[in-house]
Amino acid sequence: MIEPDWSHFRAFLAVFTEGSLSAAARRLGLTQPTLGRQIAELERDLGTALFIRSQRGLTPTDAARDMARHAQAMSAASSAMMRAASGGVSDTAGIIRITASDIVGAEVLPPLLASFRRKVPGVTIELSLSNRMADLLTGEADIAVRMLRPGQQAIVARHIGDVGLGLYAHRSYLETAPPLTTPGVLFGEHALIGFDRETPVLPGLSRDFALSPDMFTFRTDNDLA
Repeated sequence: MIEPDWSHFRAFLAVFTEGSLSAAARRLGLTQPTLGRQIAELERDLGTALFIRSQRGLTPTDAARDMARHAQAMSAASSAMMRAASGGVSDTAGIIRITASDIVGAEVLPPLLASFRRKVPGVTIELSLSNRMADLLTGEADIAVRMLRPGQQAIVARHIGDVGLGLYAHRSYLETAPPLTTPGVLFGEHALIGFDRETPVLPGLSRDFALSPDMFTFRTDNDLA
């Protein structure tokens, strides 16, 4: 095994994410033959197959799945280096990547970021919205606005406010639904909307209600939906 060209890992991650050479080539601005050659060279250098070719596209092998998280870390580190270089010697210029949940990023941060941008026009802001907990230590983002205290000791954390959590219903639903008298009635006789998989904010709500996905009639992990 020899150390591959780093750009080939970028090609691998694009193919792994997109699922086909054509889609990955469009994403990277390369021709499909060029991208295919890079994948073939990477497989040769590593001494293992990364994708199984079929009429349905490319299926990642076990080796590819094991490599994917490392390639994602490389991509995040590359982006972090670009942001660090963009600042030069000035603390008031460059790129800042902020990660936040869907609700905070769409409903809370925009006016704050607009005000900040007017005061510091030399800064470019990248806003990444996801309920997934981005790893600041690997450079996935520079600032994270989170709904719970981070567990990594190396991160500087500051409490900036409180957000109330509750259960809500549309008035048109309440007109025909059973009366809301006790929590038992709520969870036994009502159609609930909630998460599909466990979300970071769940522990805060679960102190008052024992929640699980099978209690919900409509499930989504997108808070805006």
